[in-house]
Amino acid sequence: MDRPEPATPAPAGALARVGERWPKPHCDEPQVLVVSPVRNEGAHIARVARALAAQERLPARWIAIDDGSGDDTFEQLSALRAELPFLTVLRAPVRAPGARDRLAEAVEIRNFNLALDHALTDPSGPPRGPISLHYTHVMKLDGDVELPPHYLRVLMERFAADARLGIAGGVLVERARGGGMRAIGIPRHHVHGALKCWSRACLQEIGGVEERLGWDTIDETYARMRGFGTERFADLVCVHHRALASADGALRGHARHGACAYITHYGPVWVALRALKVAGRPPRGLSGAAFLYGYVRAGARRVERVRDPAYRRFTRRELRGRMRRAVLRGRMRRAVLR
Repeated sequence: MDRPEPATPAPAGALARVGERWPKPHCDEPQVLVVSPVRNEGAHIARVARALAAQERLPARWIAIDDGSGDDTFEQLSALRAELPFLTVLRAPVRAPGARDRLAEAVEIRNFNLALDHALTDPSGPPRGPISLHYTHVMKLDGDVELPPHYLRVLMERFAADARLGIAGGVLVERARGGGMRAIGIPRHHVHGALKCWSRACLQEIGGVEERLGWDTIDETYARMRGFGTERFADLVCVHHRALASADGALRGHARHGACAYITHYGPVWVALRALKVAGRPPRGLSGAAFLYGYVRAGARRVERVRDPAYRRFTRRELRGRMRRAVLRGRMRRAVLR
C-alpha cells in the first residue's frame, strides 16, 4: 500500500454531517446501517428485503429512500415495515423534471446522503431504541441486489480482522444472455457502488461521499490516501437482479465511465489501454469507442475534476504502480510459456 498522504481538508461537497456529533458505539458488536436509494424496483425489492431479514447478522437499521418511483416500490416497502422492524421508508424530495442520466447527475448518491443525514439526526430510529444511532458501519445497498444469508456476518468478521479495512464488499453476478450467471468483473481494490460498506472511522476520515459522478472511485482513493484498505471479497457472491441493459444503455454506461476517468485524473495512457479492454465487451468495438468518447467529451466540456492536488498525485502514483505490476505479470507469464 502507498504511504498515506498528509491529511488535507475534506473534499468539496463532501458530507460534513458525519463529523464529531456522530455518537460513539455503546457496545463492541457491529451496528450496520444499510441505506438503499431506490427507484422503480418493484420487481425486486421484496426479494431484497427478505434477504436482509434472513441475514445471520441483522442490520441495526435499513433506510430505503424512494425517488418518485412510477411503480409500486414505495407501497411494497411500506407494507414490508410490518415484517421488518429495522426498516424505515422515506420519500426523496420532489425534483424538477428533466434529468436524462440520473447516475451522471449523482441523484442516487444525493438521496443516499439524505437518508444518512436522517439517520444521524432522527432520535427515535427503529423500535430497537436509541442504540440505532450508534452505527459502526454504513452500507449502500441497491434495490436490485440480493445478499446471501451469511453476507453481513462474514463482512463484519473481515472488518474485525483488519482494523485498517475501510471500504469492502462482495462481488455481483447477473444472468447472462445465453443462460446461467456471469460475474461482473472489477479490480480487487474496487468495491461495487451497489453494495459498498464503509467503516465508521473511514467514512468520517474521508468526510463522507461526494455527490458527483465518480463518487465510488473518489471515496476509495481518499480512503487509501488516509491509510485505509479497500477490498472486494470474491467469496461473498450477491445476485444483481436488474435486467441487462440495452445496447444504447450499455454505450451510455461506457461513456459515463470514460467521464469518470477524466474527473478522477486517470491519464491518457491508462485510458487508451482501458478503452482497448472495454472494446471487447458487447457491443464489441463500440464499447471502447464510447469509453474514449466519454473521456474526451468530459475534457472538451471542461467538466470539473477533483481539485485536490494531493488526490491527483496519489492517483497518478497508484496508476503508475498498477501499470508496472501489469507489465511485470505479462513478462512473467510469457517467460513461463516459453
